[in-house]
Parts: sequence; C-alpha cells; structure tokens
Amino acid sequence: MLNKKMTSNVNDMLAVAVKAADSKRAEDLVALDIHEMSIITDDYLILSAPTERQVIAIADEIIDKMAEAGFDLVRQEGRSEGQWVLLDFGDLIVHVFKTETREFYRLEKNWQAAPEVAIDQWIIKEEF
Repeated sequence: MLNKKMTSNVNDMLAVAVKAADSKRAEDLVALDIHEMSIITDDYLILSAPTERQVIAIADEIIDKMAEAGFDLVRQEGRSEGQWVLLDFGDLIVHVFKTETREFYRLEKNWQAAPEVAIDQWIIKEEF
C-alpha cells in the first residue's frame, strides 16, 4: 500500500500533467491507478489528440509543466513519430496517443481491472 507521502506526490504529478494536457486541448483523458498491478509505476494517464502535431505539442507541454513543478522526466519514447508518446515520470506514466493509434492499441482494455482516478477537478469545462 502506498504511504501518504507517495500518494500525495502521485496526485500532485497527475494534477500537473492533466492541467498541462488540458491546456493543449487533449481529448478523452483517463487516469488509472495501477500500483497494485504493476511494479513499474503507480498511475497511468492516457489521452489523445487528432493530429501528430497536437500529440507532440501536448507531450511538450506536459514535459515543460512537470519540469517547472520539479518532476523529472525519466524517459520518453515516440515523440518524433507523434503517434504514441510515452512520458515516464517514475510514479506516473503518461501515454499521449493520436486518436486512431489509441483506438488501435486500446491500452485501457489491458488495464480494465484498474480503478479510475478522478481527474475532472483539473479539467476546465468549456461552455459553447
């Protein structure tokens, strides 16, 4: 079980990443608590965008905002292709997908037993 400090750290990381992604109009954001199913990380943040350019812009914004908040990027993969960018921040791994790529891989299905983490409080609702 996570101690309070670790849980707080993961929640802080998730808040920064969600706000950064939302600021670049990321779509279909889903956060999963996988700490009981994986020794690699505690949470996944999965999101998508319709174009490669937007995928890269979202990934870059997340990297920048996480760095500003003091969270180190451990590893990144896939940025140059803009189809599926993986950002590893240790306790949080962010998957930024192009919409079609996300539909193809269906990553959430592999982790369907993982509880969803509430993130709505960090997403700005736009009124049209």
